[in-house]
Amino acid sequence: MKKITLFFILLFQLANATEKDSLQFRNPFAKFYNFLEEDCDACGCSASGGSMGFASMLNSNFIGIRYFNQNYKSTDGLYSNSLWYTENFNTTQVWARIPVKENFQVSVLIPYHSHNRATAIGNQAISGLGDITLLVMYSLYQTHKDSTFLVHTLQMGGGLKMPTGTFNEANSGTVNPSFQLGTGSWDYLLATEYIVRRKQFGLSAMLNYVIKTENQKNYRFGNQLNYAATLFYLYEKDTFSFAPQLGIAGETYESNYQHGQKLPKTAGNALFGKLGFEVGRNAFSLGANAMLPIQQNLTGGNVEANYRWSINLNYSL
Repeated sequence: MKKITLFFILLFQLANATEKDSLQFRNPFAKFYNFLEEDCDACGCSASGGSMGFASMLNSNFIGIRYFNQNYKSTDGLYSNSLWYTENFNTTQVWARIPVKENFQVSVLIPYHSHNRATAIGNQAISGLGDITLLVMYSLYQTHKDSTFLVHTLQMGGGLKMPTGTFNEANSGTVNPSFQLGTGSWDYLLATEYIVRRKQFGLSAMLNYVIKTENQKNYRFGNQLNYAATLFYLYEKDTFSFAPQLGIAGETYESNYQHGQKLPKTAGNALFGKLGFEVGRNAFSLGANAMLPIQQNLTGGNVEANYRWSINLNYSL
């Protein structure tokens, strides 16, 4: 009962999640950590897809490449028959997860964005380096006895997102201010994750919070809260492994500010259902996942998320 109480208390902290590993021993939960962590540089701000994450389910330490796509539609909402326009956010990432000390682990994520959208005056496209993210996690608690009926692990940590992506002030005034390569600001991540497992079955729950600061253009994107719960199953035989998962993920965005003034219709929230898998053989693994909205209210209803999907290829270090 004490463990369950601790879990719910920590879920209300401002936090994110990542998988556990160390230089001393192999973490038994490393295979189950999923893609639920914060990935705010997807497009930098509201509707950024904070639940896409950057964790592998099968590789505790790895280097890899991932592509993911987010599809939206937006309208100016001036009239009941205002046209809706399609927006595509495309990101290719080089990512790595490296143990640096017992109970500590560092994740590095370097994104390249290629976004495009249709507008009333024609098509618009932007591309370039996004905001680089660093995240450090600490293993606060882990069950060590194999004979335990339920095995638990708890991690907490934090990190930062550097303003390496270009921020275009003109795009911030459009219907979807998320059409950016980066926030243009130093943003900070707080993170926590709890995982409970019984043999091959498990449940992962996470909560993370991103604190966003004002950039040099006097624009500040709203802070972002992400949460998720995922059921998973692991099948292993010889050098082959397969891990399907099913869950939900939610995102809440606070209002954006410009020159200290709150901007209307920039807050929002979204809840997604998600389905994914990862398959591994020897040192390589291939993963894919898809997310569909269950409920959403983005920028006063003027932006709607259609779907998100990703695919990744990793090499275990």
